[in-house]
Order: sequence, then structure tokens, then C-alpha cells
Amino acid sequence: MSKSDPAAIKKERNKTIRWVVTIFLVTIVISGTISFISDEVMAKSGIVTAFLILLAIILVGIIFDIIGMAVATADEKPFHSMAARKVPGAQASIRLLRNAERVSSICNDVVGDICGVVSGSASATIAAQILRSMDFGWPQIISLLMSALCAGLTVGGKAIGKTFAVNSATEIVHTVGKLIYWLNHVPDLFRKKKTKK
Repeated sequence: MSKSDPAAIKKERNKTIRWVVTIFLVTIVISGTISFISDEVMAKSGIVTAFLILLAIILVGIIFDIIGMAVATADEKPFHSMAARKVPGAQASIRLLRNAERVSSICNDVVGDICGVVSGSASATIAAQILRSMDFGWPQIISLLMSALCAGLTVGGKAIGKTFAVNSATEIVHTVGKLIYWLNHVPDLFRKKKTKK
């Protein structure tokens, strides 16, 4: 089918629109849910626990940014030889690379942006907790320091992560592919256990 075919162009446009709408709705639902849970948990946690939650949120954003970058830069060729040898995760890795644009969009834009929003909210919660427990003459400085710390960890972590992703793209994609492979085979393990009983 030719790329200049009006039917093909319309089909592709409709596919893109559905993808954008789906991502939009999924982002709203996930972001709202995670923000609500994070706020509820952090409000009931001590300052140290709240800091650990903030670091975990930032780390998740960095990890997904690394995956998105690796998928966008990895070469598909090594995975074909792995798939020929039936290496676990090779086929899943090929699927990731053939959908690199969407995978990168989900990892970098959806998960990355959600983690950015949630970490910003979490840092504000921590600042409020610090101000409640300690007396400061200039309370704004706590909020500024928390925002700066959150931004520094996120940007610095993603900068290091991008270098790692570009240099180790094949290994990262294969690791994610193996994870998908094993997750897909978890139901089979349970079925085997039931059959043995």
C-alpha cells in the first residue's frame, strides 16, 4: 500500500489520534492515582520515610528514562541472532525496538513526567513537614531548597542515565526483554504447579 494512498494516510492519522487520546487518559488516571497515594502515605510518614519515598519516585523516573533512551538508540540486529538461538527475552526486545517511538513516549514522557509532577508534590510535602517540626525565620528557603534538591537529583540522575543508556543500549533492552519474557511465563509456572498437584 502506497504512502500517498488517502485511505492509508487516514488510517495512520486515526491510529495516531487514538494513541494520543489513550496516552492522555492513561496519564491522567495514573498521575492522579499515584499523586493521591503518595500524598496520603507521605502525610502519615516521618521526614526520613518521606525522603526515601521521594528518592524512590525520582529513581523510578530515572530508570524509565534510561529504558526509553536505550530503546530509542539500540540496534535491532544483535537480537535477531539471539532470537535464532532462542535466547529468552530476544523476541520481546525486538518488539520493544519495533515500537521504539511508543515505548520511548511511555517511558520518557508518561512515566518521566508523572514522576516529575509527583516528586515536586512530594518535595512540597516534605518542606511542610520540616516547617511543622522546626522553627525557621524564613520558611521559603526550605521550599526552595527542597525544590532545588529534587530538580538536581532528577536532572543529574537523568544525565548520568542517558550516558549509560547510550553506551549499554543492547544490554538494557535485553534486560527489559528478559523481564517481559519472565513476566509472560509466570502464569505457565502456576499452571505447572497445579498440574503436578
